[in-house]
Amino acid sequence: MRLVGKTVKPRYLRQRLGLNQQDFWSAVGVTQSGGSRYETGRSMPKPVRELVRLVHVEGIDLARARGEHFEIADHLRTSNPALYQRLKHRIRTKTGRKLR
Repeated sequence: MRLVGKTVKPRYLRQRLGLNQQDFWSAVGVTQSGGSRYETGRSMPKPVRELVRLVHVEGIDLARARGEHFEIADHLRTSNPALYQRLKHRIRTKTGRKLR
């Protein structure tokens, strides 16, 4: 699923991923009822939008991620974008995930 530079409605993303509300929203620390409200038009805070993007678009496992990892990735992405893209491609090829 290619989502670069686009904001995707959470219900659409959840359905494309084949997840129920409980599984989709609990992965980012939101209750099913809270997620349902976001899906029906309630304004979603930016931190929640970012968590949805990181977990469900970028495929980051928040349980294993540390703040330091995000800082390193962000630094690499801005200081050496070509290397960042090559590494990203290798990881996605190795794990079998589709390139976005």
